[in-house]
Amino acid sequence: MSVYSIVVGSSSSVCVSLSERLKLGPSLSSSEPFFNPENIIRFSKRNGGCGVVAKAMMNKPIFNTTFEPFEEVKKELLVIPTELHASLARQNYTDQSEAALNAQINVEYNVSYVYHAMYAYFDRDNVALKGLAKFFKDASMEERQHAEMMMEYQNKRGGKVQLLSMIMPFSEFDHAEKGDALYAMELALSLERMNNEKLLSLHRLASENNDAQFVDLLESHFLVDQVEDIKKISEYVAQLRRMGKGHGVWHFDQMLLNGGVAA
Repeated sequence: MSVYSIVVGSSSSVCVSLSERLKLGPSLSSSEPFFNPENIIRFSKRNGGCGVVAKAMMNKPIFNTTFEPFEEVKKELLVIPTELHASLARQNYTDQSEAALNAQINVEYNVSYVYHAMYAYFDRDNVALKGLAKFFKDASMEERQHAEMMMEYQNKRGGKVQLLSMIMPFSEFDHAEKGDALYAMELALSLERMNNEKLLSLHRLASENNDAQFVDLLESHFLVDQVEDIKKISEYVAQLRRMGKGHGVWHFDQMLLNGGVAA
């Protein structure tokens, strides 16, 4: 009877059933020794009266190890707050950054509020531009999502969210010369440009404070999208200026309603 010797050491050995050998490694049909790097087991074939013999090959101890903190870790232990209401996650996050992020959250909510007022206007029965209503409703939801993302990040960095008061937006968007569609879209472009300036100021502050994680948040989730939104709305303004206040506005509205596909 063939017996397989599984060498995993020099002092101890254990016999296991031959039928269990597949649990320990790959096929043992070969007569040549082979090595299983995952289990660090060497298999060999010899004659004997037992199923499989295993011996330990580990030369380095893996138990009873001792961890001694590095000097840098010791320094961090000294600065972890012990006050009951102090944040334990806060690191390299200044009071100035915390306040500035709360201000930006307020900006996002205010822009969302204005967009929601535009949605309500274009959804009226005597205006009935459903495409523009949908566009501004989606824009409102997007700005609200941005505000909530910033709130989550504020908590993640150990700051405290402080929601500020919002200004009541206009409810009428009809313009004697431009009409309501062009006037509202120009207002939307102004809001996006203003928001972009606020985000750039926040980015400069994060850079001045050497807060790489704050910078990464702004660059990864906000600044790129902001440029794309400005480009898109700028094109809408240009198209509406060509159309005037006539029948073309209805076609433009249908284009928005159909997801950017012209009617």
